[in-house]
Amino acid sequence: MARIKKGDTVVVLGGKDRGKSGKVLQVWPVEDRALVERLNLAKHFDRPQGQNQPGGIIERERPIPLGKLAPLCAKCGKPARVGWQISDQGDKRRICHRCRDIV
Repeated sequence: MARIKKGDTVVVLGGKDRGKSGKVLQVWPVEDRALVERLNLAKHFDRPQGQNQPGGIIERERPIPLGKLAPLCAKCGKPARVGWQISDQGDKRRICHRCRDIV
């Protein structure tokens, strides 16, 4: 089970967007990176694609290393250090070390 999953709300721990939070759109565990909504924006220069689509400068999200992200705990409102808890039914859950709430 991964520390950060698609759909999680995460906080950026380092870099130009430090302190900002956003929703995870995609995770690449092999590359150790994640794409976060409206964070780590970079300018991309597009060429015109026919007459219907003009070219121009577009801002796109770029992947962020997973080491610079931490899940946001809903109860604490702070970045969570993730721990694991196995329930009576055998389900493995991610929990916040600070408040012991499910992340």
